[in-house]
Amino acid sequence: METAGTRSIAVQKGDVIIKEGERPENVYLIEKGWACRYKLLENGDNHIMAFLIPGDLCDVHITILEEMDHSIRALTPVTMHKFPAVEIRNIMENHHRLARALFWSTLVDEAVLRVWLVNMGTRPAEARLAHIFCEMLIRTRMAGSAEDDGIEFPLTQAELSESMGLTQVHINRVLQKLRHEGLVKLEKKRLTILDWDRLKQFSQFDPTYLHCQNVPE
Repeated sequence: METAGTRSIAVQKGDVIIKEGERPENVYLIEKGWACRYKLLENGDNHIMAFLIPGDLCDVHITILEEMDHSIRALTPVTMHKFPAVEIRNIMENHHRLARALFWSTLVDEAVLRVWLVNMGTRPAEARLAHIFCEMLIRTRMAGSAEDDGIEFPLTQAELSESMGLTQVHINRVLQKLRHEGLVKLEKKRLTILDWDRLKQFSQFDPTYLHCQNVPE
């Protein structure tokens, strides 16, 4: 992968990295910062479908599908490594171990999306937000950027509302309830988990879908 990459590029918070309908010539690996996959709705609203953190590939599927069916936006300043799509195709065709790793990454992305759909359709707002907190803690641990009891958490209430289909007012009420229950504390862009076992139970969080067997909880 290192030989296939070209260089790192930086984008600012709010920049659209790739727009829906584009035919990107490069695949991007996030090195620093957070981004998201989202769909722009007819009324101008956004719906966030996934959060992307260091170690995530933004758009490897374009090596096969070519045209983006969603957009990717930087939620913070983001540094990314750029890989020409043609080189990724070459890797997938000629290096089976790397191809397997790329396929694994895509399967995990799909597993995360399935769980998000279950959350949206069946769980109350408090459990949905608690589940996102659990997921992002485990994923940042997988990326090597989490501390024992918490993580840097740059998401705004507006971005959380776009990912959960709730208003910002509702998100604020849910955050207050989770704090009142002694489960989490969110201050100055830092999420602190106050009671991990209770938070998992409250949100019905099972990390199996992240396929992170070697990451301590």
